[in-house]
Amino acid sequence: MRIDLSRTVVTALVTAAALGAASRPAQANPRPLPYTYIYETLPAGEAEVELYTDLTPLEVVDANGSPTKILAFQFQTEIEYGLTDRLELGLYLTLAPMDPSVMFAPNMPDGTGVKQRLRYRFGDAGRWPIDLAVYGEVTENQREIELEGKVILQRRLGPFRIAANAWAEREFYFSGAREWVLNPTAGVVLEKWITAQPGIEYWMHGEHADGGGWVVGPEHYLGPTLILQFGKIWWSNGFYFRLNGLTTPAIGSGDPYGAVWARTIVGINF
Repeated sequence: MRIDLSRTVVTALVTAAALGAASRPAQANPRPLPYTYIYETLPAGEAEVELYTDLTPLEVVDANGSPTKILAFQFQTEIEYGLTDRLELGLYLTLAPMDPSVMFAPNMPDGTGVKQRLRYRFGDAGRWPIDLAVYGEVTENQREIELEGKVILQRRLGPFRIAANAWAEREFYFSGAREWVLNPTAGVVLEKWITAQPGIEYWMHGEHADGGGWVVGPEHYLGPTLILQFGKIWWSNGFYFRLNGLTTPAIGSGDPYGAVWARTIVGINF
C-alpha cells in the first residue's frame, strides 16, 4: 500500500494545531459580581468587550402632569485591553436614554458620555494575604466631569472568592456644583462549578454636596448574583433589594434609586 508521506505529515500538523487550540484555556476575565471589580486583569494583548444594562422601576410625571410608572434603563459598553499582564486599559461608552414624554424623570447615575480607566494589580494571585489592585477613571458626560478611584481587595478561601472595592468619586458639575460620591461594594462568590457560580453582593451609593448634606442616599443594596460562563463568553447578573426601605423615590426628588435594582453584563473575549 502506497502512503503519501507529505499529506500525512500535513494532516498530522493541522490536527495537532486544532487540538491545541481547542484545549487552550479561555483568557476571558469575567465579572462574577456585577458591581465589584475583581483582582485579575486581562493578559497582555488580550481584549474583551462588556455590555452592561441597568434597570429599576420608578415613578415619574408624564406629559399630562399625571404620576406614572416606568422602567428606567442605562446602558454601558466597555472595551478592555491588557497593556501588560498587570496593567489593563478600559474605554467606556455610556447611554442613559430619556423618554421625551416624561417630565421630572431622575437622571440615571452613569449619564450619557465616555469614560477612560486603568487597573493595575500588584503581585501574583495568592502570594499576598490579600490580593491588591488599584483603579483610576475619568468620566465626561452631559452634566459633569468625574474623577474616580478604587482600591480592589480579594481573597480566596476554599471554593469561595471574597472581593471588596473601596470606591469614591469626585464630581465637577458644569452647573458649578461639586460633590463627593461614595460607592463601596463587597461580595462573595461560590466557585465550586465553572459554568454557573452563584454569589451575594452588597453595594452602596451616596452623593454628598460641598457645603451641604446628602443629595442622594446613602442607598444600600443587597442581593443574589449569578454568572454563567461559556468559554470566552460570560453572562453576569445581579438583582438587588434596597435595604433602607423598599419604597419608590419621591417624584421630583431626582433620586433614581428605587426599591429594586438589576444589572446584567455580557462579556465577549477576543
